[in-house]
Amino acid sequence: MIPSQSNSFSGSVITLYFFLLGSLVLRTLASSRLHYCRHDQRDALLEFKHEFPVSESKPSPSLSSWNKTSDCCFWEGVTCDDKSGEVVSLDLSYVLLNNSLKPTSGLFKLQQLQNLTLSDCHLYGEVTSSLGNLSRLTHLDLSSNQLTGEVLASVSKLNQLRDLLLSENSFSGNIPTSFTNLTKLSSLDISSNQFTLENFSFILPNLTSLSSLNVASNHFKSTLPSDMSGLHNLKYFDVRENSFVGTFPTSLFTIPSLQIVYLEGNQFMGPIKFGNISSSSRLWDLNLADNKFDGPIPEYISEIHSLIVLDLSHNNLVGPIPTSISKLVNLQHLSLSNNTLEGEVPGCLWGLMTVTLSHNSFNSFGKSSSGALDGESMQELDLGSNSLGGPFPHWICKQRFLKYLDLSNNLFNGSIPPCLKNSTYWLKGLVLRNNSFSGFLPDVFVNASMLLSLDVSYNRLEGKLPKSLINCTGMELLNVGSNIIKDTFPSWLVSLPSLRVLILRSNAFYGSLYYDHISFGFQHLRLIDISQNGFSGTLSPLYFSNWREMVTSVLEENGSNIGTEDWYMGEKGPEFSHSNSMTMIYKGVETDFLRIPYSFRAIDFSGNRFFGNIPESVGLLKELRLLNLSGNSFTSNIPQSLANLTNLETLDLSRNQLSGHIPRDLGSLSFLSTMNFSHNLLEGPVPLGTQFQSQHCSTFMDNLRLYGLEKICGKAHAPSSTPLESEEFSEPEEQMINWIAAAIAYGPGVFCGLVIGHIFFTAHKHEWFMEKFHRNKRRVVTISAR
Repeated sequence: MIPSQSNSFSGSVITLYFFLLGSLVLRTLASSRLHYCRHDQRDALLEFKHEFPVSESKPSPSLSSWNKTSDCCFWEGVTCDDKSGEVVSLDLSYVLLNNSLKPTSGLFKLQQLQNLTLSDCHLYGEVTSSLGNLSRLTHLDLSSNQLTGEVLASVSKLNQLRDLLLSENSFSGNIPTSFTNLTKLSSLDISSNQFTLENFSFILPNLTSLSSLNVASNHFKSTLPSDMSGLHNLKYFDVRENSFVGTFPTSLFTIPSLQIVYLEGNQFMGPIKFGNISSSSRLWDLNLADNKFDGPIPEYISEIHSLIVLDLSHNNLVGPIPTSISKLVNLQHLSLSNNTLEGEVPGCLWGLMTVTLSHNSFNSFGKSSSGALDGESMQELDLGSNSLGGPFPHWICKQRFLKYLDLSNNLFNGSIPPCLKNSTYWLKGLVLRNNSFSGFLPDVFVNASMLLSLDVSYNRLEGKLPKSLINCTGMELLNVGSNIIKDTFPSWLVSLPSLRVLILRSNAFYGSLYYDHISFGFQHLRLIDISQNGFSGTLSPLYFSNWREMVTSVLEENGSNIGTEDWYMGEKGPEFSHSNSMTMIYKGVETDFLRIPYSFRAIDFSGNRFFGNIPESVGLLKELRLLNLSGNSFTSNIPQSLANLTNLETLDLSRNQLSGHIPRDLGSLSFLSTMNFSHNLLEGPVPLGTQFQSQHCSTFMDNLRLYGLEKICGKAHAPSSTPLESEEFSEPEEQMINWIAAAIAYGPGVFCGLVIGHIFFTAHKHEWFMEKFHRNKRRVVTISAR
């Protein structure tokens, strides 16, 4: 009997096991069925889909799964409630919907929706008031569209809302008082719209749960509320790039929870007054840049011990940097540029990571504090455009992790020390321009493979270029212009794979650019200025044939035109965002370029001793915008291939020995606005294109056989003879002038000769004099990227 009972017991256990397993499976299946999308939810989503003109041949990746053959809870961007099967989240970011939201849209039938994200969907038109019916919404993101209307009136009904993101649209109107119903709001971003803030002072004190506020890049012109202390949960406050006016918002800084404040780019004015700032303040990022704050930097800023980032740049602050700034023991990034600060630079700053003090009137360095010069911290130091003088600060050589150093536009003198080699390993930008540094440029670039930009122009450097520059494989810009460097052309720089700007202008370089035994061609060069040197020789007809990046546009390089209008040389993202600058002759004027767009291509070989033909291969450089070959001894005809330079804006071939006709096809270059053919041996008609007929008479002067200048110069200045007459009578006329000159040279005729010479200069050379004088004027520009 015992065995029988045992078998019976085992059978019961097995039966129980399968019973439990079956129950689990049934529960799982039941649970799965609860996920099944409800028909009304599916139909509402499909109705919403059909409201937008999505191509059937190319359906949007996020909407292609939306069809009746599948469970809508598994459609892309859709999330359902686990139990009810109702849609609670819809995220269609970056889906190109290309339409407006209709008042009767199927979207508004999703009554249980908690998250609605339609950012970057190419939505446009006015947002309907039906949006206010989605009463369970906690997260609403309609940012980066072209939506209009007074959306906040509808949104104010959504009293469960925690996150409201409406940036980069064209919303308008006031913020209604009913907006105070959104007591659970924790994040607000209405930047880049057209809202007004007439009632804002009534709203802010009531949003007591707000933890993030962003109203950046709008067109507001209002004052902030006088008392914002009621926002006791506020952590992030961003009103950048608006037109706020008024005094410093003192009450804002009494909120203990505040961590980040951006007031940048407004019109706040008056002194900076923090008032009774909380001793437990958590503020670590304070940006007051680009306003009209004045007076001194307050001493009590040192009471905000949590500060890591402080930006007071581009204001009207005066006086010295307070010594109490040394109490900000957590401070890492300080920007005080573009103010009227003066006096001594405190030595305690050399222990920070970023110090930007440019465009002030500082004149000396204070003693460094203990540990400030340990060389482990500083990454960026900008002291440009001050009144600092004396020798190169040797303590900089101890900063081993420097990425950017700018000492430009100061009064430094003496030699650049060899110890700078210690600070070049991580260096990306070195700007020492416009000082009085002398001696050789030291050979300190052996380990500078990350260096992107080197500018030592406008100093008194001599000798030769250091060969260690060959190690700067990341270099984009090399500017040694306006020194006394005496060397041959550095053809070895052709091996630098990223070199895009090479400026050797106004030095004592000499010799040829072209050697038969050297394969020459700067494939990546976009701008070269070797003007005002002693270069000589001829240029091969194929000299420019390998200059690839003057042939290829920025759009062709990237296969897209997205964002190229904002590209400038030297801007490399958050790690290195310092734009390169330069000085060169542009449209006949010495011009300071504050930024160099990637699309700008230029060649300036002027003021040298080149001779022979202008290379035909220059016509391959179809992206060229500036070509200056003036002041040389080029001969023969102007190349017809110049007509291929469809982006050319300025062309200067003056003061050569060019002959023949001006190519008629140059008149079809629509961007060509400035040209100069003067002081050559050109002949024939001036092209009839608008670009030519709008030029000044001086553009063509001293080419005796040119004709067709009546409309350009007026009849008084245009040659009266025909081309045939000028050829027939040129020799007798020349003989007559010679006899007159000989007669004038004797006795009392000298006085008469001076009078005649004065009349000749006044009548015929005035334009030449004005042209030369005009070139000495200087301007500052930012070239557009096109």
